[in-house]
Amino acid sequence: MNHALPVPVDVRLMNATTSLLVAGLALACVVAGLWWALRNPAFAIRQIVVAGDTAHNSAASLRAVVAPRLTGNFFTLDLPAAQAAFQSAPWVRKAVVQREFPGQLNVTLEEHVAVAQWGEGDHLVNSFGEVFDADGGDVAERGLPDLSGPEGQAAHVLETYQLLNPLLAPLDRRLVDLSLQARGNWRAELDNGAVIELGHGTSQELAARLKQFVATVKEVAARHQRGVDAVEAADLRHTGGYALRLRGVTTVRADAQGATADTKNRAR
Repeated sequence: MNHALPVPVDVRLMNATTSLLVAGLALACVVAGLWWALRNPAFAIRQIVVAGDTAHNSAASLRAVVAPRLTGNFFTLDLPAAQAAFQSAPWVRKAVVQREFPGQLNVTLEEHVAVAQWGEGDHLVNSFGEVFDADGGDVAERGLPDLSGPEGQAAHVLETYQLLNPLLAPLDRRLVDLSLQARGNWRAELDNGAVIELGHGTSQELAARLKQFVATVKEVAARHQRGVDAVEAADLRHTGGYALRLRGVTTVRADAQGATADTKNRAR
């Protein structure tokens, strides 16, 4: 019967050493290959393809502005940093950046859709109720309604505007300004310059007051031989009714000098 002789210790050590050396050499080759790939100009970002919403930023202008801010090649490029660079461009709400081998970046943009101006300056509100900055010319030329309120309340003010504005359709009027005051009072302005004090409350409570106003203001104005366009101001903060100021209606005697041209009426 044959019995295998035990491998001498020095042979085992030599075999182990050889295995470690081979493994180390293989690892070194891998690292060198990766280093070569990371540094090889062949893998530089050579093309940036921009798709999606480009109404306010052309693909060429975006590439010119953002490309100098991108560092690294196809493998080392920081995608979150690249995304932030594209999203810093005016009107860009969201950018999705993806690599395409061997040296291309695909960028898909989503732009803000402006629905209102916000406060003072070049601030706009998008369809999500988010405030963003825009160029002054863009703001001035859009003819959007003016919304304002405390910081962080843009979405709430926009939601309230979208609820109230359609209620004015029977009067052939629309809201051009809606503001939430610091103490919680709401004030609106119509496209004919009439100012409406809406008072405090939820959006539904404001809507109920405005509905009452719209349903009765024609009748109240007609009592004084006036149309809706004669309304200068309305105060809806009264329980069960509202105070109204009409242009061209006087409460002083006809022979008095300096007669005023407004009065207050209450509708119930």
